Amino acid sequence: MRGRFITFEGGEGAGKSTQVRLLAQRLRARGLEVVTTREPGGSPGAEAIRHILLSGAAKPLGPYAEAILFAAARDDHVRSVIEPALAQGQWVLCDRFADSTRVYQGVLGDVDPRVINALERIAVGPARPDLTVILDVPPEIGLARAALRRGREAPDRFEAETLEAHARLRAAYRAIAEREPERCVLVDAAGDPEHVAEAVWAHVAERFALTTPGRQRAVAAL
Repeated sequence: MRGRFITFEGGEGAGKSTQVRLLAQRLRARGLEVVTTREPGGSPGAEAIRHILLSGAAKPLGPYAEAILFAAARDDHVRSVIEPALAQGQWVLCDRFADSTRVYQGVLGDVDPRVINALERIAVGPARPDLTVILDVPPEIGLARAALRRGREAPDRFEAETLEAHARLRAAYRAIAEREPERCVLVDAAGDPEHVAEAVWAHVAERFALTTPGRQRAVAAL
């Protein structure tokens, strides 16, 4: 039967990749099969597009072109990785997904919502998340973390946006969480990773009734 699909969203430096890794460890310890992946990227075709997007090569083409490139990468990712894994009953944890396009290109890039929605219908189809964890962190903290992570490397296309732009991104993510509480949970990600992981686990365990190992295997087979 179909597996579970959990996406992680949030601004730069929110800790998405760390929380994907920690949740995957916890689920695997309970006997569940887990696939971790990311966007843009996650499949060979999508990884090629990732380089174009994060290098800033597509920025001169404008936010509409960027939105189309993200959709093309997502389509390949969904068909090549996400849907096959879910069909095999695996849990898929993804660092960013369609909400990132809604926020970065839709809100920050001012792309018409009708275009965003149409691209999402094409690229995502029925592969919609069962749960989206939105990691909320003040942009000052997130950008400081991102700078520490990259060291002497230059910031990527989106890290290089202004502080005001990152504040708008945070507000947009919070609005999605408020608008879609049946799918999204908002987690304070300003603390240390272990405490954030406990908060994430509390939401995941409640949403999917993960109590004892035996119960977890039963739920995963639903």
